[in-house]
Amino acid sequence: MDPRASWDEYFMNIARMVASRATCDRKHVGAVVVRDRTLLSTGYNGSIRGLAHCNEVGHMMEDNHCVRTVHAEANAIIQAAKNGVGVDGATIYTTASPCWPCFKLIANSGLRRIVFGEFYRDDRIFEHARLLDIELVELAVPPRPDLSATDTGPARPVTASREG
Repeated sequence: MDPRASWDEYFMNIARMVASRATCDRKHVGAVVVRDRTLLSTGYNGSIRGLAHCNEVGHMMEDNHCVRTVHAEANAIIQAAKNGVGVDGATIYTTASPCWPCFKLIANSGLRRIVFGEFYRDDRIFEHARLLDIELVELAVPPRPDLSATDTGPARPVTASREG
């Protein structure tokens, strides 16, 4: 058996490290965009560039959500665009499944595969991913990772519902 991490584990471990830069203590999320086994961009949840972060000035709460932050997936897509890097046909690895607004950004940016660590909040992504032929893969993320090749378990494709 190959002791090396699978490609999915490898890039998810990078997303987990990216999440360590997040500045909203309500949830640390990291995302990386990959095509042809090459990392194209990264993103973590944090405030608008140049403005104060939650960990500096507190949360900006609306409907029990902090709206001060830009989500990790959005930041990864924005970073790619800012640097002139196309993401069409690529995979996004994210430590938590995308919320509905981030799923729409992912779909419209041309990303074709989403590998996520933990389910976060919005079941709509499952049906819409199926309708759009976007592959969803759940890859378990341990609570205290040591980033070894065996701590995530096998990647598991997701069907139209989480129970699938």
